[in-house]
Amino acid sequence: MILKDRFESLCLNFTEDKILIEKFWIKIEKNYSGKNRHYHNLQHLETLFEEIEHVKDKIKNFNTISFSIFYHDLIYDATSKLNEEKSADLAKENLGVIGLNNEDVQQIYEQILATKSHKKSDDEDTNFLLDADLSILGKSPQVYLEYIKQIRKEYSIYPDFLYKPGRKKVLQYFLALENIFKTEYFKNKYESQARENIEFELRSL
Repeated sequence: MILKDRFESLCLNFTEDKILIEKFWIKIEKNYSGKNRHYHNLQHLETLFEEIEHVKDKIKNFNTISFSIFYHDLIYDATSKLNEEKSADLAKENLGVIGLNNEDVQQIYEQILATKSHKKSDDEDTNFLLDADLSILGKSPQVYLEYIKQIRKEYSIYPDFLYKPGRKKVLQYFLALENIFKTEYFKNKYESQARENIEFELRSL
């Protein structure tokens, strides 16, 4: 399903206001299509939905996790440390208007914030979101190499002497985790390849 149709059918569960839905979609499309979005773009959303479809039967609230995917990188500025907070705030602002109950809006808000540290959650739906978000780490070496280039372009404002130590810190953080992936499904699918890919990238930094 194409992203726009997916977003519209998701929103139609809560509102019939197609003008409002279109307004929200335009914002999503515009932000994820920004000229500095080499990785955190619409293709990233497509990938997350592809990944999450495989575990749909294990997810308690597919609507909330879908909204979290759409909004989790809505604000993405390589120079900011508040992207997740700003994205979560915008999600809360928009989704309250279309009729989601407060509990669901709060869960989406917390799921988006969870993508900042990628720590294991008590909520299994959140863990599925985090794992789908990190699935790129466990893809084939060729795909991972392309991802490295895309991330570097997003941070092109920083010279190597600043970028490399920062990137190294992020990668070492993931390697130090007992498991990069929180759910059995994603762990079995991607864990060992993700560790190989990260170690490969660390050697190149």
